[in-house]
Amino acid sequence: MRKKLLIVVMLVALVMLLSGCNQIDQPITQESEGIWNSYFVYPLSWLLMYFADLFNENYGLAIILVTVIIRTALLPLNVKQLKSSKAMQDIQPELKELQKKYSSKDANTQQKLQQETMALFQKNGVNPLAGCLPIFIQMPILLAIYHAIMRTDAIDGHSFLWFPLDEKDFILPFIAGITTFLQQKLMMAGSPASANPQMTVMLYMMPIMITVFAFMFPAALALYWVIGNLFMIAQTIFIRKPMMKDTGGDKK
Repeated sequence: MRKKLLIVVMLVALVMLLSGCNQIDQPITQESEGIWNSYFVYPLSWLLMYFADLFNENYGLAIILVTVIIRTALLPLNVKQLKSSKAMQDIQPELKELQKKYSSKDANTQQKLQQETMALFQKNGVNPLAGCLPIFIQMPILLAIYHAIMRTDAIDGHSFLWFPLDEKDFILPFIAGITTFLQQKLMMAGSPASANPQMTVMLYMMPIMITVFAFMFPAALALYWVIGNLFMIAQTIFIRKPMMKDTGGDKK
């Protein structure tokens, strides 16, 4: 588990490094140099300004539209991730039986455990890496929209609903935290807490982290988090729930 966690942390750090996180305080313009700026951040920044111009300089609505467009484009990856998660959930009882059967820590027993685990994966068409790949593919895109929002100076001075987009808000962060919790709670529906203690910890830690970060950043970014969460909640309800009912996954 520690090795897996270390790999994930290293991959996240690598993506953040390659994405040019050290440029977060530099405005994005057409003249911004580098592959990250030219092909990821600036096109999204341009899209934000394009939609804002269509709706009378309404950058809040522009953020909502661009977030929905991006989430919709990533929908096939999210569906693949949900199916992989469901498949892994379905074979959890058999995995636990194998772990009990080969509970000894000697090398030969552990080798047999790995062999039978892989055979179980193949039998059920489960790829343990399939759930992680969509996440890594999405990360640069989601980081790009984060950069586009933070580095588009045209957003400054505009308001949406009750809050200025370029200032901190004291209501939106709580909405971001609550929607993060609801999204993760729905994702874990039908899976016993004991099956994955790490996910249970993240269920409570992630909303707290998002809430704290939302208090630290301009409201425009918190708005992006809220809309993204609402989209994922709707996705889970309309895709994962029916999928689990069809396979009896919601039966307790």
